[in-house]
Amino acid sequence: MFSDRPASSLCGTREAELGVIFQSERLLCEADFRCGLNGGGGAGGAVLGKYRTSFSTTAPNARCRGVPGAMAGDRPSLTVVYQAVKALYHDPDPAGKERASVWLGEFQRSMYAWEIADQLLQLQQEVELCYFAAQTMKMKIQASFNELPPETHASLRDSLLTHIQNLKDVSPVIVTQLALAIADLALQMASWKGCVQMLTEKYSNDPSSLSFLLEILTVLPEEVHSRSLRIGANRRTEIIEDLAYSSSTVVSLLAACTERSGNEEKTLIKVFRCLGSWFNLGVLDSNFMANNRLLLILFQVLQCDDTSTNLHEAASDCICSALYAIENVETTLPLALHLFQGVLTLESAYHMAVAREDLDKVLNYCRIFTELCETFLETIVQTPGQGLGDLRTLELLLICAGHAQYEVAEISFNFWYRLGEHLYKMNDPSRHAVFRPYIQRLLHALARHCQLESDHEGIPEDSDDFGEFRMRVSDLVKDVIFLVGSMECFTQLYSTLKDSGPSWEITEAVLFIMASIAKSVDPDNNPTLAEVLEAVVHLPDTVHMAVRFTSIELVGELNEVVDRNPRFLDPVLNYLMKGLREKELASASAKAIQNICSSCRDHMTQHFEGLLEIVRSLETFSLSHEAAIGLLKGTALVLCRLPLEKITECLSELCAVQVLSLKKLLAQEPANGLATDPTIWLDRLAVIFRHTNPIVENGQTHPCQKVIHEIWPVLSETLNKHQADNRIVERCCRCLRFAVRCVGKGSAALLQPLVTQMVNVYRVHPHSCFLYLGSILVDEYGMEEGCRQGLLDMVQALCMPTFQLLEQPNGLRDHPDTVDDLFRLATRFIQRSPTTLLQSQIIIHILNCAIAAVVLDHRDANCSIMKFLRDLIHTGVAKDHEDDFELRKELIKQVMTQHGQQLVNQLLQAVCFCLPPYTLPDLAEVIWEIMQIDRATFCRWLEVSLKSLPKETAGGAITVTHKQLTDFHKQVTSADECKKVCWALRDFTRLFR
Repeated sequence: MFSDRPASSLCGTREAELGVIFQSERLLCEADFRCGLNGGGGAGGAVLGKYRTSFSTTAPNARCRGVPGAMAGDRPSLTVVYQAVKALYHDPDPAGKERASVWLGEFQRSMYAWEIADQLLQLQQEVELCYFAAQTMKMKIQASFNELPPETHASLRDSLLTHIQNLKDVSPVIVTQLALAIADLALQMASWKGCVQMLTEKYSNDPSSLSFLLEILTVLPEEVHSRSLRIGANRRTEIIEDLAYSSSTVVSLLAACTERSGNEEKTLIKVFRCLGSWFNLGVLDSNFMANNRLLLILFQVLQCDDTSTNLHEAASDCICSALYAIENVETTLPLALHLFQGVLTLESAYHMAVAREDLDKVLNYCRIFTELCETFLETIVQTPGQGLGDLRTLELLLICAGHAQYEVAEISFNFWYRLGEHLYKMNDPSRHAVFRPYIQRLLHALARHCQLESDHEGIPEDSDDFGEFRMRVSDLVKDVIFLVGSMECFTQLYSTLKDSGPSWEITEAVLFIMASIAKSVDPDNNPTLAEVLEAVVHLPDTVHMAVRFTSIELVGELNEVVDRNPRFLDPVLNYLMKGLREKELASASAKAIQNICSSCRDHMTQHFEGLLEIVRSLETFSLSHEAAIGLLKGTALVLCRLPLEKITECLSELCAVQVLSLKKLLAQEPANGLATDPTIWLDRLAVIFRHTNPIVENGQTHPCQKVIHEIWPVLSETLNKHQADNRIVERCCRCLRFAVRCVGKGSAALLQPLVTQMVNVYRVHPHSCFLYLGSILVDEYGMEEGCRQGLLDMVQALCMPTFQLLEQPNGLRDHPDTVDDLFRLATRFIQRSPTTLLQSQIIIHILNCAIAAVVLDHRDANCSIMKFLRDLIHTGVAKDHEDDFELRKELIKQVMTQHGQQLVNQLLQAVCFCLPPYTLPDLAEVIWEIMQIDRATFCRWLEVSLKSLPKETAGGAITVTHKQLTDFHKQVTSADECKKVCWALRDFTRLFR
């Protein structure tokens, strides 16, 4: 069963436990995986030639697909490595640390790292040196295991086991790194059969070896699903079956450890962590564990008052992992029943922890209670109050919600979100009624937690932890309010303010909750909303500043009520203007005015002069940049509702302040500092153009055209002056983008000078935003016959420096924004004028670039590449441009004949070794479009590509069988819809991950 909640915190490689001393500045990061055939694993350094290690490895003239920039040259001495590690940790000069970090990073990617790391571990010198060597060994096994020939694997295993035994008392973090190395080796080394049995037989009877044995057995299940290892689904299935077979041996060992140690704390912590790790993997037998003594010990530890904090946390983590593992309750019923009853017994222990003010334990109990509810959520919703749907579980969460510390209540938020989601989908009023009292109690507790301290001064902060908590409360309330009823809740909250005269902090918290749900209350003919609005705008200035602040936010949320009740418009605007003049309330007031403008556009036209006056005086208010932008957005929205003949003059006035400021900056000499930064004014112009969209009938001149033509020289000069500054150029392009969008075809006169300037600047400073702006121009003018050649010339001029940039070493990886914007531009051309681009010489270069960039793991860039390829190929089958369909079809066939096999090869390599799963739908669409051109030819291309895939991992495990290859080929080539291609890709790529 798939879950939408996070796995236990025990999952992963536990790097967080490694200690501050080893958190070097930039070194010791995991090696980047290199895309390739060998399981997608990263190659070692670019060093060629012979190498050996003290565990008798030999690889004659091993040639590596080197990581760019990796160490080259002669083998470094141990002394050099030692000095570099010492410099990394102890050089007082940051530059020295940086040099050491870079050098050691190169060393770790080199072939020599195997031998030297092994020798450093043998020397058993300083802790830092041993840690570096252990981590290097782990990293090499994770990322570069394919460098070692199979005959060396057993020697490597034996060497690592010797090292961990010799270093077990030096430092726990070294043991963890070596344990990870051994675990990762076991997962990749297919010839190491029954590794758990071997390890337990060898070390379980030696008390001095138990600590590292338990560490290996803890990290081994964690590493099965590690993203650092691409062992493939076949090997992973084999491993999980092997570990399931060995699980009873591990549990028996853990039980024996507890008996042998006499429940000694250090051992219990290790046992619980190890048990939790095996629970997380989901291989423990439910019946076996339900009656196991370890479960009894776990609950005894959690029920005991004097359990230490560390032991309590380890036990809590283990119980959470167990609860997570039994989410498919029907197949794990015996264990589910034991855990359910066991957790219910912890309520008194929770109350004792509260009484002792032990927050750590309180948080642990709340985590357990929440995990219990998460596990049995389906049962709770389907059969509330019956069996495992016992609603005492919700009572436990509400008890936690009543704790004085808001952090306790916050732990349960994800469960309440999911509960609300399930009930909303069920849409069963009788079921809603069952849970309504619980949600009402939750809302009451949340309102109390949202109260500020009585001695708080000023407005509520939204950037600290408490402010973020309140925002999460607001989101949660919006998601579950339907169970209580928005109007009922809003009315009840208002009655508490009206009738009881509470303190200011209670008033503010209630107003905050009311603001959260105001949007979900029906604004039509609602006397309560009108009454609330009237009461709020008549609040005296003497009330606490926080109350005024939150009341302003509430007014902004009631904007639709103002639209339905225009009589409130003047008092609301007066109230907000009063806040606008006060430093602490200005930004909130500006946001509320923006909301009023958005919903009351027609009513606000009579106040447009007032809005203009505010805009002229923006610098006199204490507004954040975002608040000022919001005010301009609201003003522009109102501007659109003015009579067409007034818009030109009013837009000119609205832009005048910004344009004047830009002119002043242009007149100044270049200097550093904010005084010469034009981005504020460019952003303000951009938001005006973006939201000024008047309705213009056919044949009418666009009222904004004249203003934008007048402003163009200022924007052009600003762009020229700051052409080397990417941040300012991006703002200029963004401003021009919205200006072009604003007037559409009315900006035709700007096309030639704008394109000329773009191309000239781009040759010297290749800012990717020019490519994006070019795509906007193509979108607007690409279907205009007279503009097509000029736009094609622009594309060719922009492509040349772009290709030079991307062809540099790591060019694609280092410039993903350029890749993204380049293919946005190409896609827009394909959409607007496909034949023009297909008949040009540049299309082959763009396609070659796309094929090379298919492997780029960058969400936006890869999405743009796939969209380009999909739309390009689709032009050969789409009849949306009827006049030239046959020509387009022929041109695409020519392109595919020449590049189809290469494209299919690269797509398959990318999806198997380089790209994350979320890219599958986009890639599947490309494959689907290729099949629509010529399915028979695609069948041959796919067969050739599949034959090139590696059939075994470096460790000797079967990656993909012949049957799996043929099944996949059949599934794809016989698919009658795109989603079936995606499903086939999803299952197939798991074999290589």
